[in-house]
Amino acid sequence: MKQVKLRTSRVFSEELRRQIVREYESGQFTVRELAKLHLVGYQTVYSWIYRYSTYNEKNRKVVESNESSEKKVKDLLAHIQKLEAALGRSKLENEYNSKLIELAKTELGIDLKKNFDASPSSGSNPVKGQKSTK
Repeated sequence: MKQVKLRTSRVFSEELRRQIVREYESGQFTVRELAKLHLVGYQTVYSWIYRYSTYNEKNRKVVESNESSEKKVKDLLAHIQKLEAALGRSKLENEYNSKLIELAKTELGIDLKKNFDASPSSGSNPVKGQKSTK
């Protein structure tokens, strides 16, 4: 026998609907962002905008403003600039360390790359008078 699943419908309070419309009108979020945030279809958000918006007149379509998208793009560009600055500092620090290692080798005669990689532990040398177990 085939099982029938009943769909449950969610009911949103009018206050929540109005709050979502106010968030849209303030330009903080796009319709799709609000839909994802509140787990509703974007068509539902549009219908709430038509119903509850203070700026919307009857029989007039809502077109999303580019202000929220522009704000998001500006924020992302600022974040990219910060990341590029951090990358530049990291590269500069890496070059400095490489030059320091090179100078230590030429001026002091210390090869830090070899000394750093192949340093034996203090317990690996056999004690005088004992045979090695190798």
